[in-house]
Amino acid sequence: MGGSAVLGALIGSFLNVVIHRAPAGVSVVHPPSGCPACGNRIRPYDNIPILSWLVLRGRCRDCATPISPRYPLVEAGTAIAFGLVAAWMLSPLSPAGAIVADAGPWGLLAGGLLLAAYLWLAAASIALTAIDLETHRLPNIIVLPGYGVAVVGLVTPALLAGDLERLGTMAAGAGILFAAYALMAVAWPGGMGMGDVKLAGVLGAFLGFSGWAALIVGAFGAFVLGGIVSIVLLAMRRVSRKGGIPFGPWMIAGTWVGLVLGASIAGSYLSLFGIELV
Repeated sequence: MGGSAVLGALIGSFLNVVIHRAPAGVSVVHPPSGCPACGNRIRPYDNIPILSWLVLRGRCRDCATPISPRYPLVEAGTAIAFGLVAAWMLSPLSPAGAIVADAGPWGLLAGGLLLAAYLWLAAASIALTAIDLETHRLPNIIVLPGYGVAVVGLVTPALLAGDLERLGTMAAGAGILFAAYALMAVAWPGGMGMGDVKLAGVLGAFLGFSGWAALIVGAFGAFVLGGIVSIVLLAMRRVSRKGGIPFGPWMIAGTWVGLVLGASIAGSYLSLFGIELV
């Protein structure tokens, strides 16, 4: 878990570049990172996650222009997220244990692919949330690779474990959420965009992979969380009824609630009616 947190901090540093450049359609790998004010390239020793920002006291070494605190927050947040994902992967709440056990001699490979897939989801969640809150966009350069990640990181381990049922719910989750959001985008053009639709397919695949309980809780969780926040913001007059509230962050939050707590929430709800979740 400690190693995952360190990796997360390093990935978080790269995510800051993605968050800054992806909405503008600029390459995230070239040119090297530099100060947007003076244009000087950032030195390697000034690019150490979290620590460099603290040493420089949040300012550029060359021109003293303030550096947004978003940078260390993203790096620290990604480190924490990666550590939590690694811990979750080892818990009974994750599907990893069953997949690794059923994969037999391929268990190590299956577990590694699953970990990589969920770490990608954590990183993409942070980048997309920051971008959508700031620009109301969900860039294809982040969303669309999620379909490839799902195929390699989820489908392959399930095949190694011979778990065709899990593949069925995964395909159903991706298809149901993609279709549902596509219908909402057509019926409510100002409320849902195609970025939400494409993201829904990716999130649906991850939720479906964890089962129907995760899928249902995750799908409805997005609207519950988004609705609560919208009501609070309207009551505080931070937004108007006609003002757009990005929905991507709540889709992502609902997905993680579904992945981590979906079975527990569904089981608690069904128990009220004397039904036991199988």
